[in-house]
Parts: sequence; C-alpha cells; structure tokens
Amino acid sequence: MFANRLRAVPALLRRLTRRPRSAWAALVPIVALAAGLLFATSGQTARGTDLRGGEVLELSGLITQRRAALAEQSAEARELQAQVERLTDETATQNGAVAAAQEEGRSLTLSAGMEALTGPGVRITLDDAPRLPDGSLPRGARPDDVVIHQSDVQAVVNALWAGGADGVAIMDQRLIATSAVRCVGNVLLLEGRTYSPPFVVTAIGDVETFVDQLAASPQVAVFQDAVAAFGLGFSVRGLVAVDLPAHSGTPAMQYATPVGG
Repeated sequence: MFANRLRAVPALLRRLTRRPRSAWAALVPIVALAAGLLFATSGQTARGTDLRGGEVLELSGLITQRRAALAEQSAEARELQAQVERLTDETATQNGAVAAAQEEGRSLTLSAGMEALTGPGVRITLDDAPRLPDGSLPRGARPDDVVIHQSDVQAVVNALWAGGADGVAIMDQRLIATSAVRCVGNVLLLEGRTYSPPFVVTAIGDVETFVDQLAASPQVAVFQDAVAAFGLGFSVRGLVAVDLPAHSGTPAMQYATPVGG
C-alpha cells in the first residue's frame, strides 16, 4: 500500500501543476490566514510559557495530590473498618447467626491474606541493570532491555504461587486473590501506591520447591536470559523466617447476603 502511495505522488504533482495559476493565487491567502490563526491560538494557550514544561509540572503536582488523597482515604477506610468490626462484634453477642458467620469468616482470613504470617521462605530481588561508568547502555541494549518489566515481576510471583506459597508480598504489600501487578514505565503500581526498583518479592513456603518452580517457568527463563545479556539484577535467597504483613487494603465486596433478622 505504501508503494502504491509513492507511485501516486508524481501523478498528483502533475495534476496540481496543470491547475490554473489563479487557483494557486486563491489558495495562498487562505493558507496564510490558517497559519496565522494557528500561531495566534498557540500563543494564547501558552501565554509565553513552555507548553510541555507546564504539562510536566501539572502532572507532577497531580501525582502529589493523588498520593495525599490516597493516604487520607486509606486512613478513613481503616477507621470505618474498625467501626464495622466493633459493631459486628456487638451484634454477634446477641445474634447466633451473626456469630456463626463471623467465626466462619475468621477461619478464612489466614488463607485470604488478611492476617500476618511468619514462616520459612524466600526473598527475591529484581533490579534494573546498572549503567556503564560513562552513563551509556550495555553493548547491544535498548532502554527497555535494562529495566524490570511487569511481566518479569508477574513471572516470579506466578512461579511462587505454583510452588505452593502460603503467602506472597511485593515490597510491603501482601498479595491477595484480587491483587494486580502493574508497571508504569519502570515504576510498580500496587494497591494504589508506587514503588521504584529494586523490587523485593517475599514468600512463605518450601524453598526447594520455589527454586524448582522458578527454574521450570518459561517466563522466568526469558527474564534470566535478559539478566545474563544485560546485567539485570536477580537474586533468590532462602530464609529461615519470613514476615509477611496482613493485606492492608479493603477487598471489594461483590456479593453480600444479610444474615439473621
């Protein structure tokens, strides 16, 4: 298609050059007027400032505002959750159905990641490749080759779950069934918070099984090829005791059934 467009250019030029000169004369003022309008609009919008610079500053300020709002909303959510738990406890003392449902829920909190957990496991660290002393990239590398990607972190987490992990955390965030690993550039976005590399993944379970699953994962193998080629950081360390925090977020409730009368 592109070649056809190239072949059509000479014919288009011939048609244009055969037009009467008066047509060109009529078009010149229109083009000049449109150009002047664009310049005026740009000047009015910029008002003597750097448009791109303004956008960067505005985005930076927006991120700061959203982080502050998130911290405030998280504190409010924790306070409301504490009130819900207190009122539920009070109701359970007078309603057997509520007490039974509460006990059933408590039996599931550990496997759901809602309680802190301690046990043997691993600590895995993923990091961007260091720059050369002159600041350049390793030979043959592109900028994307020397940073940790979402797929790299997800591959490690999936291997840990496949290895029977009792619990997994990234940085200081406990993962649950609804957690999603997302990266924006080389920044990790998790539970509304942002993290920069190195990324630390911890898990509780059998260390040998974890190592076997990491070695068997095709996605981890792709990442390890990049580690060998470009010097990305990747370390796996077995630990006698790993401390995982409880999930700090509030799970979204999709289905609810009233209990009792």
